Amino acid sequence: MRYLPYNVNLREFSRQLRNHSTLGEILLWKKLRAGGMMNYQFNRQKPLNRYIVDFYCKTVNLVIEVDGSYHNDEEQIIKDKERQKILECMGLNFLRFSEMEVRKDIEQVLKIIENYIVACEEKYPELKRRVSRYRK
Repeated sequence: MRYLPYNVNLREFSRQLRNHSTLGEILLWKKLRAGGMMNYQFNRQKPLNRYIVDFYCKTVNLVIEVDGSYHNDEEQIIKDKERQKILECMGLNFLRFSEMEVRKDIEQVLKIIENYIVACEEKYPELKRRVSRYRK
């Protein structure tokens, strides 16, 4: 995987975002943290390049975004698409969920994330071996 720049100037803002998470982000984080998703490590509110993403798994190049209602604003939709396009050009893949999807049907959200990881493992079997080293 290519090196993704870490913007130290976003470190404090990233901490602030973690301390002011939405309910959907909190619920999803409880399932992803500490290897909770198939023993893959996720980061929360991770600075990448000049952006901060909600959740990031380096091993499978995955960014997960939980979009609140303000993401429905036309201007925000354009910004989100531009931001996603830039990060995708860096080799990252995106899964987007609405705040309400996470709150009302977290099991379906988790199944989609799991399916993405399984597809990565099928395409790159070495991922599974690398992660299995860290299994408890």
